[in-house]
Amino acid sequence: MRKFMVILFFISFLGQAQDNIIYKRFNSFNLNQERILKIYVPDSFEENDKNTYPVAVVLDAEFLFDVYVANSKLFAARDKAPEQIVVGIFQNQNEERYTDCDYSEDTGLPNQESSKFYGFIRDELLPYLDDNYPTSLFKTIIGNTLTANFINYFFLEETPVFNAYININPSFASGLHEKLESKSQSLITPYYYYLSGGDYNTEKRTASINDTHNLLKLSENPNFKYKYDDFSNSSKTASIGQSVASAIGFTYRQFAAISKEEFDEQIADMEPGDAIEYLERKYVEIEYLYGSNVKIRESDIYKIEPIIIDKANGDYLEEFGKMIMRLYPETALGDYYIGLYYETGYEYKKALKHYKNGYAKIGSDNPNSDGYYANIERVLEKQRAERLGYNAGEEVPEEELPEEENQG
Repeated sequence: MRKFMVILFFISFLGQAQDNIIYKRFNSFNLNQERILKIYVPDSFEENDKNTYPVAVVLDAEFLFDVYVANSKLFAARDKAPEQIVVGIFQNQNEERYTDCDYSEDTGLPNQESSKFYGFIRDELLPYLDDNYPTSLFKTIIGNTLTANFINYFFLEETPVFNAYININPSFASGLHEKLESKSQSLITPYYYYLSGGDYNTEKRTASINDTHNLLKLSENPNFKYKYDDFSNSSKTASIGQSVASAIGFTYRQFAAISKEEFDEQIADMEPGDAIEYLERKYVEIEYLYGSNVKIRESDIYKIEPIIIDKANGDYLEEFGKMIMRLYPETALGDYYIGLYYETGYEYKKALKHYKNGYAKIGSDNPNSDGYYANIERVLEKQRAERLGYNAGEEVPEEELPEEENQG
């Protein structure tokens, strides 16, 4: 009776939208039956006509969907991940998950029945989403225990259809860990693979997860992006939310602003030209993969600023400034870097022009205006020194300034 009431509750919402969530009946040719989908679309969906959205397909939607949506909204609000379209598949109305995700004991691969569910996702659901929503290239699939094992069959494809795989406490089929290790070594484009476990699982499951982790962590293929979390100090229920949050942060780390770790490992030792190229490429990849037209963040500009100023005699300051002026023409930042380029090259007239342009954009009523005006004053002093025959940077005694410039 309780299961019947639950089904009626869900069906009463079908075709309705609530908090950006749509319930939909999907008539599957492969399964020869209707399945219930729960689809979340981001807040910007209605007014958006430029961006496309990554897609996350969530198995065991009755348990995982709301957890994933809540985390995806939080990460997007903090600018740590793009907004996502999230699609949950109901599998626990009549214990469908056991048929959907079953496998052959002999091969460890889908059997005749679960192959139908595989075909439903790959050949029906994903094309439907691409045809009816502004989806980007990037797609994630997530599962828990038995459904977490199932998502790996998509990873084993010759060209995996999903870019990221979130395995929460998976019940791996026998021998699957070896197949995964072999696949991880053969990838020619980047894929993200997340795995979690803990001693709250059964001994058999824990051993299987550990065997898989011990193989995957040895992969030297840079295209295999791998993270493992051991939540043994937690509980099986709590680990679900912990895994989802950790996995989203890991999967979308390319989207987020440059972290200290990324700077230290990837950028710190670069020459200025390479650092500028890295920054531009990062944002091109963000738009290509995730469909998000994100301008280079000012925080990332400041991250690489010391490299541009301190290396190669500041020769890349002009290129850096022009790039920023294209991105933020309304701010003084680009003018500042170009002005600094000319100032370090002793071309004070050109430096003064750009500093003044930048000051005009700030405006005298801005709290930062006095600090910025110091650039103009510094160059004026250098011009005076040059006219008096002093070397660049050499201080001019006050008594030697012309009378009109020696006024308080």
